[in-house]
Parts: sequence; C-alpha cells; structure tokens
Amino acid sequence: MKRDVRILLLGEAQVGKTSLIMALVGEEFPEEVPPRAEEITIPADVTPEKVPTHIVDYSELEQTEDELQEEIAKIRTKWIPMVNGGVEKGSRIPIILVGNKSDLQVGSSMEVILPIMNQFSEIETCVECSAKNLKNISELFYYAQKAVLHPTAPLYDPEEKQKSCFGNPLAPQALEDVKMVVWKNTTDGVQDNGLTLNGFLFLNTLFIQRGRHETTWTILRRFGYDDELELTDDYLHPQFRVPAGCSTELNHLGYQFLQRLFEKHDKDQDGALSPLELQNFFSVFPCVPWGPELYNTVCTTDKGLLSLHGFLCQWTLVAYLDVRHCLECLGYLGYPILSEQDSQTQALTVTREKRIDLEKGQTQRNVFLCKVLGARGAGKSAFLQAFLGRSLAQRENPGEPSLYVINTVQVNGQEKYLILYEVSADTTFTKPSDAACDVACFIYDLSDPRSFSYCASIYKQHYMDSQIPCVFVASKTDLPEAAQQPGLSPTEFCYKHCLPPPFLFSCHGQGPPATAVYTKLATAATFPHLNAVELGAASFWLRVALGTAVTALVGFTLYRLLNKNK
Repeated sequence: MKRDVRILLLGEAQVGKTSLIMALVGEEFPEEVPPRAEEITIPADVTPEKVPTHIVDYSELEQTEDELQEEIAKIRTKWIPMVNGGVEKGSRIPIILVGNKSDLQVGSSMEVILPIMNQFSEIETCVECSAKNLKNISELFYYAQKAVLHPTAPLYDPEEKQKSCFGNPLAPQALEDVKMVVWKNTTDGVQDNGLTLNGFLFLNTLFIQRGRHETTWTILRRFGYDDELELTDDYLHPQFRVPAGCSTELNHLGYQFLQRLFEKHDKDQDGALSPLELQNFFSVFPCVPWGPELYNTVCTTDKGLLSLHGFLCQWTLVAYLDVRHCLECLGYLGYPILSEQDSQTQALTVTREKRIDLEKGQTQRNVFLCKVLGARGAGKSAFLQAFLGRSLAQRENPGEPSLYVINTVQVNGQEKYLILYEVSADTTFTKPSDAACDVACFIYDLSDPRSFSYCASIYKQHYMDSQIPCVFVASKTDLPEAAQQPGLSPTEFCYKHCLPPPFLFSCHGQGPPATAVYTKLATAATFPHLNAVELGAASFWLRVALGTAVTALVGFTLYRLLNKNK
C-alpha cells in the first residue's frame, strides 16, 4: 500500500482548477481565486483510505479560454501525452477527467468524453462537478485517491477484457452470493461447490467493471503483490535469521507442501515430472530456477525423469545452500497462502549450532555437507555420480556437470540427506569457511603414485587440527595399485593420524556402485564427536596390530628352531 497520494490538477486556464481545490478545503465557493493554489496536504485520518493526500495546482502562462470541444481535443493531443507520453503501459499514471462548471452546462458531456475514456486505458473515470454549488467536489478527490491506491490498468485491459489474478479464496460472508452470481453468468465458473479459475477471474472482472477495484487490490496486496503486480521483496524474502554455526533444513510442513505440488503437476501420475510438467510447475516463476545440471544433481527414473525423491532432494539442497533463494521460490509457489501459514519461514527449520552438538554428543540435523577433495583425475566426479547409483558404464551421455549431488542414506535406521560437493583441485583455502563442512572425503587414485600426496597435504594444512571428521577413499581399485610417493603409505598415514583406514572404492562395474562408503561418510557426519576408533576403526587396527604381533612371534619361533637345529 502506498504511504501517500499525490494528485496533480492539469488543464487550461479558467477551467476552475484552483476553485475546485479551494471549494474542497473551504467547503464553499471562493469569491476571490488566486492564479494558483498552494500545495494542500490532507491528513490521513480524514481520508476514506487513511492515506495522506497532497493536492497540487498547475497554472500555464499565457493561457487562452477555449470552447468545450477544443478543451476535449486537447485532452487527447496535449494533457494525456504530457502525463504519460513515452511511458510503458504498465507504468502509466492514472488519470481522472473532470468536467467543471457543470452549473453552466445544460445536459451532460459524457457522450463526448466516453470515446476518450475508451481510447486511453489510464483514464480511470470521469466526474462532472461544480465548484460554485459544491457538486461532486469531495467525490472528485476521493476518486482521484482511489485511482492511485486501486488503479484499474494493472488489473483490467479493455482490449484483453481480463488479466490473470492470483487464485485465492473470497470473503466467507459473501461466498454463497458470489458463487450464485458466477454460476448465473458463466458455464464453468463453479465446480464442486467452489469457484474455478475462470469463475474467479470473471468475478474480479465484474468487480473492476463496477468500480470496486479495491476488492481485487485487497486480495492481491494481501498475498504480496505491489502496484505493478509484482511480488514484493518483503513477501518473497521474509526475515529469517540463521546464526553462525547453524544450518537450514526443510521441515515436515515444507516437505508436505512440496509433495502436494509435485502430485498436482504429475498429470500422467507416473511418479515423475517430465520436462513439460516441470516447465508448468515453474510457470509462476519469472525464470526457471533450476538448470540442466539438475539431472546430474539428484536421482532420476530409468527414463531420466525427475522422480519425487529427486525432487525433494533438490529442494533440500536449495534450502541448505541458499535459504534466501528457497524462501523466494516457496513464495512464488504460494506457500503462505496454500498452506495457510503466515510466511514461508514456517516451512524451514534452523538447526542448533554445531558447537552445541559436539558438546552434547548428539545432533538433530538431517542434512549434512561432505566436501570431496582430491587431485585432478582422482575420480571425484565419478564418485559423486556413483552416489546417485550411476557407474561409469551407465554414463554414456553425462549431460551438464554438477559440483553437487544429494541423496539419502540410512544412519542407525534413520534417513539422512547427504550432500557431496566436489572441491576443485585448484581451490585455494584462504579462510576457515573454505574448509568448513560436516565431513571431509579425501579421494586418491590408487593407480597414480602422486595422487595421495595432494590429499595428505590438504589434510595436514586445513583439517588435521579441526573437529571435522575425515575419511580417505582409494578410488579406481579395479586398476593395478601403484606405489605412492616416498613417505608414509596411505594406510600408515591414516593410522598415524587416528583416522579410519582408506576405504577401497570403484565405480567401473556394470551394476550400481556400492553404497557402504556413503553410509560411512553420513555416519561420521552424524557423530562428529566420536573419533575413528569409536567409529569402528579399532577392529581394523587391532587386526593390523595382532597380525604384526603374530608375524613377529612366528619369526621369533622360526629363529629359535633354526638355531636349535644348528
């Protein structure tokens, strides 16, 4: 809603512009009229719309009085072009045509004025009045104020007859009468005892044609639209504070809302959204928010379509990475209205600080971020796609690459979302947030003797002294193992730094890749307060230690036997 209204009176000399202003203020016809009235401000509390209103007079030098027909001609050729010349249709200033001195006119000039009103859509209405006998003076300024606060042009085009408005429920007290009016005047306006979209549009067209613009504007403004029929920033981006160390997740309200919309747009009910169905889903957006990389970010059906699971995964990713964008998208989808919530923020949850999770030894988070690090060619991209169940053999047409993938995993019987983010080997870590994540995955190529050293270097520089759990993965285990560069072997390195032993991984087979490594990553993220030994590495290192001891014992026994036989 506008904070104030500014009304400018334009017209030739001697038509009575100043008299109208003075008659409104003094409530009587002024005997002496100055060449131009000072700007008048009417306080909000005395106006019907409760909005401050400023009335500005205009006087043109060296004016001559013309006949009525010449005055009307100048409306077309001079005043309307002066006000709205060169302005785009949606941005034009509303205009009220005023026929003053009606006390001197026999009959009405409306028949002459109507063609002009039909020609110029920015003309809201026409009022005949008289400053001398105070006829329609207050009405004139009321209509002018109403034209600013509730303009017709954005809502109704005489040529197109109607424009789309947001489909929202009508006032309950008038619902039955409204439905009856729509039912009598349309063939498909009422269905299942409710209004269809066509019925709703007909009803608002009727409101506008009868001068009740405020009814339609009340509906639109209630649901976030501004005077240009664009959703306001306050509506799309409600205040939502996310403290440091916290993350954002969709809650059950958000997932329920999105699932209902998915099912609504899944017209063929095949459990997936085709490109056309997805396009229709985003038809209410100014532009499609998801690019072609979507199909390499989430799981798809056998036909390559977006499944419900993949759909919810993508929304989970957006909510986690860019909550402002998520709120905006939910706003375009009508979340506050369709869910009967106050704002989109009620579809989201802010998690507890990770510091507190570590102190308490438990977390309530359901979404975790894993940064995947490794030298160029180590197999990071293949590792990400394997999380979506795709082996190298299944990726004949890889499509648009994605640095993110997201899927669900089971951790102690609970479903968790795990996000994998591929960190480029060229990334420079300049601040702590560059390394921040819930779990770090270091991938090295088992067949490349130089691959592990990169991982070891990044770990020692940025993760060794952090509380972020780390997992090392040896990729390409289908290839012959090469000796790594001089120094500690990957197994020895992990043992020295109290890390789980390297996890062997390959995605070169014909079937879906193994998922155990992703469960290990999600488990490490869920229980970051536990060290490697508590997460199950103890049995491995115990076996290594026992194996070493047995080997030493056998060696010692053989030594004794050999010496005994000498």
